[in-house]
Amino acid sequence: MLTTVAERSILLVEDEQKIADALKLGLTENGYEVDVAYDGAIGMKLFNKQQYDLVILDINLPGMNGYELCRAVRAKDNNIPVIMLTALNALTDKIEGYDAGADDYIVKPFEFKELLLKVRVLLKRTSQQNIPVGNFLKADELEINLDSKEVKRGNIAIQLTAKEFQLLEYLVRNKNKVVSRADIALNVWEIDFDTNTNVIDVYINYLRNKIDKRFNKKLIQTQVGMGYVLRD
Repeated sequence: MLTTVAERSILLVEDEQKIADALKLGLTENGYEVDVAYDGAIGMKLFNKQQYDLVILDINLPGMNGYELCRAVRAKDNNIPVIMLTALNALTDKIEGYDAGADDYIVKPFEFKELLLKVRVLLKRTSQQNIPVGNFLKADELEINLDSKEVKRGNIAIQLTAKEFQLLEYLVRNKNKVVSRADIALNVWEIDFDTNTNVIDVYINYLRNKIDKRFNKKLIQTQVGMGYVLRD
């Protein structure tokens, strides 16, 4: 039996019409309202006109490519879930996608059930993010404002991408506890993440460069053979 999704709205930006039509049909059958754009620039116009709960976009788009579109979406709404759906499967492509602000990255060809499950997970997560203003997480002198998505260490403001923020939030919520790469993959990169890639290690290094590099005390530490820990 299908679960009720209360008509959550999705913007689908995909230039291959057959794929777009098939995805719209499948998502609509599962209770979602779906608007389709076959061009990145048109997709951005739709995003500016209407409020959506989630965005699914290809990378190789006419008008505005998926990386540019994702950055533009993030500039307007830092919280809306974004799924990239693309044939580009190189690690550099995935990192660029996450750096642009994507929450998840699915490589074509794929099973529709996989996409549907990721949509449900991301929408469930955002529905649970009704966080009161001024809700903070702290570790040592590091402070995260969960409402404004601002991060500071001492008096220094730190700019993070969406994925870096999610990773840091997970580490701080589990401060002083060793978390494995599998733990991070399941909780930050969602389901079906390819744990054979070194994306997690790359993003840990990104965080270290932003969170620890300028400070004597290093918060993010490696536990060899076990994973990572953020020490308070």
